[in-house]
Amino acid sequence: MTINDQQASSAAEPARRSGSIALVLLVAGAIIAAAVAFMTLGRAEAQPYILGLLALLAMVGLFMLFAFAAGIVGFADHAAADPVLRAISESAFDGIAVTDPRGHVVYANPAYLALTGATSMQDVRPVERVFIGNPDVSEAVFRLLKASREGKRLQEEVRVAGADGAAGRWMRLRVRPLGTGKREAKQTVWSIADITRDREHQEDVFQELQHAIEYLDHAPCGFFSVDAGGNLVYVNATLANWLDHDLAEIGSGGLKLNDIVSGDGSALLTSIVPEPGEVKTEVFDIDLKMRSGKTMPVRLYHKLAFGADGIPGASRTLVISRARDERLDPQRAAEIRFMRFFDHTPMAIATVDKSGAVVRANARFAKLAQGLDPSGGAAKSILAAVSTRDRATLGAAIDQAAQGQADIPPVEVLLHGAKERWGQFFVTAVADDGDAEAAIVYLLETTERRALENQVNQAQKMDTIGQLAGGIAHDFNNVLSAIMMANDFLLNAHKPTDPSFQDIMQIKQNATRAATLVRQLLAFSRKQTLRPQVLDLGEALTDIDRLLKRLIGERITLEMQHGRDLWRTKADVSQFEQVIVNLAVNARDAMPDGGKLTIRTSNVAAADVAQLAHKGMPAADYVRIEVSDTGTGSPADIVDKIFEPFLSTKEVGKGTGLGLSTVYGIIKQTGGFVYVDSELGKGTTFHIFLPRHEAVAEPQTAASGSVAEVAAAAAAAKPRGDMTGQGTILLVEDEEGLRSLNARGLRSRGYQVIEASNGIEALEEFDAVNGEVDLVVSDVVMPEMDGPTLLKAMRGRNADLKIIFVSGYAEDAFEKSRPENEQFAFLAKPFALSALVAKVKETMAPN
Repeated sequence: MTINDQQASSAAEPARRSGSIALVLLVAGAIIAAAVAFMTLGRAEAQPYILGLLALLAMVGLFMLFAFAAGIVGFADHAAADPVLRAISESAFDGIAVTDPRGHVVYANPAYLALTGATSMQDVRPVERVFIGNPDVSEAVFRLLKASREGKRLQEEVRVAGADGAAGRWMRLRVRPLGTGKREAKQTVWSIADITRDREHQEDVFQELQHAIEYLDHAPCGFFSVDAGGNLVYVNATLANWLDHDLAEIGSGGLKLNDIVSGDGSALLTSIVPEPGEVKTEVFDIDLKMRSGKTMPVRLYHKLAFGADGIPGASRTLVISRARDERLDPQRAAEIRFMRFFDHTPMAIATVDKSGAVVRANARFAKLAQGLDPSGGAAKSILAAVSTRDRATLGAAIDQAAQGQADIPPVEVLLHGAKERWGQFFVTAVADDGDAEAAIVYLLETTERRALENQVNQAQKMDTIGQLAGGIAHDFNNVLSAIMMANDFLLNAHKPTDPSFQDIMQIKQNATRAATLVRQLLAFSRKQTLRPQVLDLGEALTDIDRLLKRLIGERITLEMQHGRDLWRTKADVSQFEQVIVNLAVNARDAMPDGGKLTIRTSNVAAADVAQLAHKGMPAADYVRIEVSDTGTGSPADIVDKIFEPFLSTKEVGKGTGLGLSTVYGIIKQTGGFVYVDSELGKGTTFHIFLPRHEAVAEPQTAASGSVAEVAAAAAAAKPRGDMTGQGTILLVEDEEGLRSLNARGLRSRGYQVIEASNGIEALEEFDAVNGEVDLVVSDVVMPEMDGPTLLKAMRGRNADLKIIFVSGYAEDAFEKSRPENEQFAFLAKPFALSALVAKVKETMAPN
């Protein structure tokens, strides 16, 4: 130790307070001796001496109090006097100083004196005064002072410029409370350490790292690193230059692995099966994608480390460009072309051993395997990509290939996973028996193809059912027409007081109910008669608001939400109301404990149709009606066939299964579309789309059949008058029983009736009377000659001949087969006698 160090040490050391027990005993003995001496004297003689001694002791005590208050005298601190603790602080390399609440230094070790340039305790300064006026340090010191006042710990590293051109120094400044006690917390411990050498070492290491990064950046090969989320965290300058990317984009979330890898190649890098604690290196030949969209062939040496939990860390990947090989070496060029074909084919390809374990696979298979089994099982074994029930089928095909069998039939099986996905496997034997590869397996996903096939099959089935329903409805209409006509005759022949009158009325009611069911069948088969008119759907729904509330009951809340400025649409208002009523009743039955029924309307522009993802609906303007309930919902297998006729989820006797099929038929016949979303336990929503009606100026034409229907409906609403009449009517009907009843009814009203069983016989009867016929009432569907052909032939003989067509089909069912611009009236089967005679009288009335 130098002389200066010794002086600094002695100066820094505070004077020790010495004490002696002998001196204490001597003072105590003197006081006792004085007390004994005073006792030997008399009270009067001793009193002055006692007062003098007490005054002396009082003066000494008062002096000690003033000396303690002034700091001249203090109590000895036994902890500070501990030689071990004092030796530690005195010999510490860091400078240590203790300040009181006023900021005065009450203790400083020799290192603090040396670092701050003080020579003794009288020269020592607190930290803020040591670095006062230094702009590089003042902000850090201010933060330290603030922390000391708040009783917090803080550390700052600052650079102190050297004096007179000397090199600067790095200093680490720390501050903390002296202790946790009330008294110690008011004092603060400051420490100063010279960390110049540590900083220099760090700068050396940083420089070496910078050199290493420069070497890596300008290496003749590429390098990149990807984190577990697929983000590029590092790309060297060589690879960035190859791909024409800006290095500033990389590491800031600007680029991902998929941005630089062409096709499904990134799936290969993420398809490595995790093994906890393992480090794997795989070699891949893929194409990288430049920013311009061009590709370049490369070989990757991909290194990936897995943690103890199997989670992959950041990868390290070396990139070797093979573009030059492609240009110079024909053999390498052929290899690169094959690898491109292998990886970019739209079919997943893998080679497997006899047990089905994957030996190698292309990028498409790696991507598909990840989608089927994220845990990596499908990447290990191709059997894991197949559902459990079909694994034996694929395994048998692989066994056949392992035995060298050729022409193995393709296998279509259900793929593994939560969603229903299908795949077709083509298995081919490998010629080399010595290779570990036993078969080549090609996988083509067929989920979309099967979905389209199911849709086509469903559409064909619905069309077939519709044709069948329409044919049945036509035959039933003939039967019901005969029943209703005969029933009318019975009602006319019996008075209400007759005992059998109620039975006849019961027959009429059941016949009417049967006619309603037939109309539902016709609605499903889209062969019913519609009377479309331009509608405001908001007003149409408002009109049936009360009806719906009565139908659904008080436990179900009805809410209507109408869109603004709804477009007009063209539909039969009564049939549209029937659609809403059927859906409301269906929703009511799905909410036995109550719930909420919501009907919404809105416009859907043609540009928004593609976003709806409804298949089969062309882009056009539509008005959408949504009917939603909070009921029990339906499982997926029911939703797929929910519009089929006779499908009912209700109890026996509580539904015909025609409600939703009627909805489907009416919407389709109107030119719209209907879709359903339903989830078990979460309710059902029906989406109805009706085409927007564009108002155009229509020329005024003579009344057609549909116009005549409207006129008939208006006439029917008026009070009925005399239904009798005169004239000759040619009645053409192939059903003999129905024909005789119709003829009987017309004759009862005063008409002359000529009967014919088909079109040919009708023409013969027409010619026999030289065309002296006032009206022809003819069925549409008849053997040998149908109604439209008969109409054309008779109009050729008499252009002004009036005709009424009756049919169990809709009026537009024979629209294409009738001559153009022909006028006729139409009456839908089944009909009552009153409807027939009313239509006849209306048609025969002079224009």
